[in-house]
Amino acid sequence: DEQGRRWEVRCISRHGIYFCPSYMVGSGRSFDEEGFLRKLSEIEGYVVADIERFPEVPFWIIPSQQVLEWWKAGELGSDTKISRRKALRLISSLQQTRL
Repeated sequence: DEQGRRWEVRCISRHGIYFCPSYMVGSGRSFDEEGFLRKLSEIEGYVVADIERFPEVPFWIIPSQQVLEWWKAGELGSDTKISRRKALRLISSLQQTRL
């Protein structure tokens, strides 16, 4: 961004969402917790878009610290992938606590 901070973009689809780096997702690839945590320390956070609602595409800014808290609390799957339903629930709970 204009302040030199780094952001990752992720989409919530009918298949869910993952927060680990893309090189850890796909056939023949494996999740590496150390690499995931390193990535979290290098970025400001995530811009998360709900592409299932296209052409309206709601999005949220999720700080990397929040994703780390979800990880430590066991809210993310073992490879950081969670369902669409769970992702929207976690995001909704953030919005309610900030009101």
